Amino acid sequence: MEIQDFKITDQHHVTLERFREMDYEAVEKYHLPIELMMENAGYNLARLAARFMAKSGSILIGAGTGNNGGGGLVAARRLSGWGFNVFLDIPDTNLRELPSRQLERALSHGVRIKYPDKPDLFIDAFLGFSQYLPLNSSYQDAVDKANSLHCMKISLDLPTGFDVRNYTSLFKPDMILTLAAMKTELLPLAGSTDLYLADIGLPELVYNQFGIRQPDEFKLNSLLRCLVSD
Repeated sequence: MEIQDFKITDQHHVTLERFREMDYEAVEKYHLPIELMMENAGYNLARLAARFMAKSGSILIGAGTGNNGGGGLVAARRLSGWGFNVFLDIPDTNLRELPSRQLERALSHGVRIKYPDKPDLFIDAFLGFSQYLPLNSSYQDAVDKANSLHCMKISLDLPTGFDVRNYTSLFKPDMILTLAAMKTELLPLAGSTDLYLADIGLPELVYNQFGIRQPDEFKLNSLLRCLVSD
């Protein structure tokens, strides 16, 4: 399935603070399991990654302990299931319950915890939209090492080390796949970073409640390439 272009307008983005409320509302009021949204996020991340990979290439995914890491681990499992060589960098092995289960599934599908010499793609799924600065030393070291790789780089949702005060990031991705709704704080990156948006299953009622529009394009495609209006 081709990725569809989607033009971001003032009606289609929301601040991080408001998105946290949207996410909570989806879980509490509409009973969307976090694991289901994690699966949807990881599937779309895998779809995006696969577009830029040859089957003979290798993919390295940096996974954190929380839900963002869980989404990266879902992508690892899906990509390995599609025949790609997938490796993991896990700086902190104290994974929460859901990511821990996703790690077991990924390993059973042939994913390996190993740092390859020259990966063809790196995926940053260390930390999500609840991250705080400064990074601890293990994540700072992981980001520094990932930045030094000579390959394409994708971040799942907020890049690791994102500073909401000046819209800069310690990790330097070529692409960002944000989830459910475009985050207002990511829009300043549009000139230097390709922005994508994934449908993870939030109902239209949640978007309406928070004063933004659900992309009509989600009816046909769960993965959109974002074009930012001038």
